[in-house]
Amino acid sequence: MHEVNRRRHSESTSEDEGESPPPVPRSSSIQWRNAAGFWLLGLCNNFAYVIMLSAAHDILQKQETNKTALVLLDSNDELEKAMTLSLKAEHLSNGSRYDCNSVSTAAILLADILPTLIIKFTAPFYIHLLPYHFRVVLCILTAAGSFLIVSFSSGIAMSLIGVVFASVSSGLGEVTFLSLTSFFHSDVVSWWSSGTGGAGIFGSLSYLGLTWAGLSPQNTLLVMLIIPVLLLVSYFCLLVHPPFLPKWRRYPAAAVQVPGRQDQRPLIGGATCRVGKRACNLTLSEKWRVLQGVLKYMIPLSLVYFAEYFINQGLFELLYFKNTILTHAEQYRWYQMLYQAGVFVSRSSVRCLPIKRIWILAFLQFVNMFFLLAAVYFLFLPSIYIVMVIIVYEGLLGGAGYVNTFNNIAMESSDEHREFAMSAACIADTLGISLSGVVAIPVHGYFCGLL
Repeated sequence: MHEVNRRRHSESTSEDEGESPPPVPRSSSIQWRNAAGFWLLGLCNNFAYVIMLSAAHDILQKQETNKTALVLLDSNDELEKAMTLSLKAEHLSNGSRYDCNSVSTAAILLADILPTLIIKFTAPFYIHLLPYHFRVVLCILTAAGSFLIVSFSSGIAMSLIGVVFASVSSGLGEVTFLSLTSFFHSDVVSWWSSGTGGAGIFGSLSYLGLTWAGLSPQNTLLVMLIIPVLLLVSYFCLLVHPPFLPKWRRYPAAAVQVPGRQDQRPLIGGATCRVGKRACNLTLSEKWRVLQGVLKYMIPLSLVYFAEYFINQGLFELLYFKNTILTHAEQYRWYQMLYQAGVFVSRSSVRCLPIKRIWILAFLQFVNMFFLLAAVYFLFLPSIYIVMVIIVYEGLLGGAGYVNTFNNIAMESSDEHREFAMSAACIADTLGISLSGVVAIPVHGYFCGLL
């Protein structure tokens, strides 16, 4: 069916335009370069976002340590005493029954997701004004800035600014690289998706492994500066850019037909687009009808992500077990890594286990959330290994919700509506994550106030 649609589209385009599209090289080496390039772009784009969530406990703990040392010095205590007690700051809980930082890790989540949400909502109004090379350079600079600022920060506010830089890089990169796929063969979309999934597991594993090997969180973040360099090499050196790509100069995005693509609209944003002599922009009424059709998937996906990120950033820090060899910070890093492992596995499962009813995944994720919320309040779980199993299961549900949502939308949308439906649905997970951060902050404050 897909091949028939493609043939019909090709015939209609030839009739309308009366001329063949510009040739696009399809040699094996170029295909592999572009495939590898988009996989690395997906990996690098989401890497800083994952690292900031994995390092959230360490970022806040560092500020608590600094604060403790300053208070002791202001009290005219000896420097040696200040340094000794600051090293033990990880185990201080300010009289609470929980080992808490004064600020919830959900604050890191909000700083890491809200700029992305704003970019996704506003990009269609301005993104087409920026040539691709300028966008990518901005992504590289903000990613590098995020690692440097957080590494050398001396206060929570400065750390959050660094996390915002990571969010800007990830959000702008997602908009840019999804749009960029429309200038290449359709195969690159799957490679991009695979790279973004790999960012979760490789990002959390690299942070866990480097800190486990003895590197401080500060030095680990400095090592991550290799990621912006890899992003630069992937885009400017590895990709084979088509001649009609707006690189350093902006020009109207004409409908250039590329073999393997059904139409040539950017996924997000872009100037007025035409396929042949027919306008391909949807009217407001058409967009509203398409949006109504995908709400049955967007709402459950938002709920899935609300529940799982409430667990990750509201409860992970409170699920601390003292009867293990792992410190509190190490436990938090393992939680993040196990969650990302579950997500990575389930995002690759759609061909083996397609799921239509996303609301079932939302229901099961809320069961996880309420169970762990009760576990935090009543402290009835005897072992950290039970929590670890639940976290892997949580990641499996989250990844399955994401991949099945977009698979269902792609399968059920018509050719002319598919791109808008996919780009509109990508708001759902970001919105759910943002709302979870808003709720998790007061919940964290309530638990840390319990004696």
